[in-house]
Amino acid sequence: MSKRFGTGQRMVALDGIDLDVRQGEFLCLIGPSGCGKSTLLYMLAGLVAPNAGTLLMDGEPIAGPRRERGLVFQEDALFPWKSVAENIGFGLRVRAAAGKPEEEIRATVSRLVRLVGLQGFEEARPGELSGGMKQRAAIAACLATEPRVLLMDEPFGALDMQTRGILQRELLQIHETIGRTTVFVTHDIREAILLADRVVVLSARPGRIKSVLEVPLARPRWERVAGQKEDYLAFEQRLRDSMESDIAAAADTVPSTVVRQ
Repeated sequence: MSKRFGTGQRMVALDGIDLDVRQGEFLCLIGPSGCGKSTLLYMLAGLVAPNAGTLLMDGEPIAGPRRERGLVFQEDALFPWKSVAENIGFGLRVRAAAGKPEEEIRATVSRLVRLVGLQGFEEARPGELSGGMKQRAAIAACLATEPRVLLMDEPFGALDMQTRGILQRELLQIHETIGRTTVFVTHDIREAILLADRVVVLSARPGRIKSVLEVPLARPRWERVAGQKEDYLAFEQRLRDSMESDIAAAADTVPSTVVRQ
């Protein structure tokens, strides 16, 4: 699969992408800035179409956004005039035309509020929440429609280190609790190691898959316990080595890649 942008589609964003995502896995996409990580995620969501190649989910073409693929953005996509509970339940109420009872909607919202740790903030508006709490609400709102695949575009990138660590743990607990396939974009190597079953390393633009690596570490990975410390450091260095040349190349290249005619 390939994707081009710009006048005459001269800028190649992604080139020759060939990837299978396993059901139920936590897959991280990493690579230098501008390599097409977010573009690839939006293509999986059905928001961006490829110029060449095919995107399939269970053998069916991805041709536009569907409820079965939920997307969490870098910044929360909450309605500022609605409460936490109303934001989480919004998608469910849109579907209520199909006959979902209000009592069942409220029960689902209550369960998701507990799942993301927002008890006591059900009536708060987004402007009254911290950045981490808003992202929890955004994740819950995404989960409310029961997507089979959860797509996340650097959702913790703007958070402080402590809040980010807390949400990483909570996201893994959610993943292990509900078993959703998760594709997670990050530029943080350590975040990828902590979260992923596999890590996909993309090259500098045009984005190509350099490697797909299984994370050889047992969970939990929060502490570099004695039995895994050397393995952790070795895998971290392996990822850094894989990315280092492309980070330097990305810094030295012109703003766009041109395909010569």
